[in-house]
Amino acid sequence: MRRNFALPFIVILLSWHCAAQEYVVIGNKALPQLSVTQIRAVYLKKLPRIATIKTVPVNLGAGNPLRQSFERTVLQMGFQRLQSYWSRQHYLGHRPPVTMKSQESALAFVKNVEGAIAYIHAALVDDEVHVLYRWNE
Repeated sequence: MRRNFALPFIVILLSWHCAAQEYVVIGNKALPQLSVTQIRAVYLKKLPRIATIKTVPVNLGAGNPLRQSFERTVLQMGFQRLQSYWSRQHYLGHRPPVTMKSQESALAFVKNVEGAIAYIHAALVDDEVHVLYRWNE
C-alpha cells in the first residue's frame, strides 16, 4: 500500500500559514509615509510633529497581546523598560499615547483624527488609512 506523504505536509503548511498573524501600523491619510524609526519616535513622543501635522499615537490596553507584540517588534522595548521610560517622561511633562479599548476603535480614531497612528490586525485595514509598517507573529 502506497502512502501519500504530501497531504500531511500540506495540512501542516496550511495550518502554520493560517496561524501566522499579520499586523500593521496604520496612519491617517494626512500623514506621509513613515519609517519604522519614525514610528518608534512618534510612540515615544520624541517626534511630536511631522511637517505641520501633530502626531497622535494610539495604544491598545496594556494587557493586549497585540500591544505586547507591537512593543516587542516595533518599539523593541519590553513592558518593564517602557514603564520606566514613561515614569521618567512623566516628570518632564510628557504623557504616554492615548489608549483605545479595541482595534476597531483605534481604526476609527485614525480615520477621523489628523496625525493619528495606531496598530491593528491587517485584516481590518481599509482604504481610508494607509499602512506604514507590517509584521507577522
